[in-house]
Amino acid sequence: MRESTVTAFGPWRLRLAPWHGLGIVVTGLDGDAPASYVDDALLTEPYREQFFSLVDRVGLVVCKNVPREHANHRDVRGRSSRGRLSQGEFFHHDGCAGPEKPRVVEIRCPYQSVERHTFTAVAPFPAVVEAMLVELPERLCLGELATWRANAASIEDWDVVQGTINRAVRRALGPEEQRAYLRRVDIRAGAYREAWEMGESRFIANSNPGATMQHRRAYLEPHTGKRPNGHLVKRWPAEPPEMLDGETCAI
Repeated sequence: MRESTVTAFGPWRLRLAPWHGLGIVVTGLDGDAPASYVDDALLTEPYREQFFSLVDRVGLVVCKNVPREHANHRDVRGRSSRGRLSQGEFFHHDGCAGPEKPRVVEIRCPYQSVERHTFTAVAPFPAVVEAMLVELPERLCLGELATWRANAASIEDWDVVQGTINRAVRRALGPEEQRAYLRRVDIRAGAYREAWEMGESRFIANSNPGATMQHRRAYLEPHTGKRPNGHLVKRWPAEPPEMLDGETCAI
C-alpha cells in the first residue's frame, strides 16, 4: 500500500489491507482503539478533519469490520427494474440537486440477515466521463459527442458532457445494453467494484477543490429481479445531519 497514506490518528494508526486499486482499504486501527473505530474514533474530534482530508486526498477510503450503524444513517431507497435503469445506476455525485454538494459521502453495509448482492462502483471524475466517451457505441458517437471524443482536452464542463452521454444512452440502448455499456466504463475507468461485506463503510470524496469520485449502483450480471438483496445506509458525515434528510438517498 502507498506509504504516503499510512496515517497516524493520535494514539492509533490505520491498519491497511494489501490493495493496489483505487483508494485504500482499512481493516481497523492499531492501538487500543474502540471497537466501533469509525464512529467512536476517526469521526470524533480532534480527528474528523484529518480523516476527511485523507478521503479528499486518496478519493476512497474503505473501512471494514465496522460493528454497527449510526443514528445519522439513512436508508438507501433507490432501486431499479429489469425494464428501466434508475438514475442511481449512472455515475453521479451526491447532492447535485442542492445548492452545495456534500464533501464526503459514506455508504455502509450494516450487519443483516440478507447479503448485499448488488455492487456499488466508485470511479474518479472526470476520468470516468472520458471512459464513457471512449466506450460509447460508434452509432451514438455523433455531433458534439464525436467532437468531444476526438478532443477531450478541450472539454471545459464535464458535467454537460456526462449529461449528454447519459441521455443518448438512455434513448438508444435497451436496459441490458445500457448496463453492459456501464460495466465497460467501470473497467476502463479503473472503478472500485468489490463485493460488499457486512460491516463495511465506503467514504467517497464527493466535493473538494481537487479530485473527486462518482459512484453508481452496478449490476455485474443481467438484472433479473426477484432476488433478496441486503440494504445499504448512507450519510454525509462532514455535513449537518439534516442536510441529508432532504435528499433522495439513491445509489
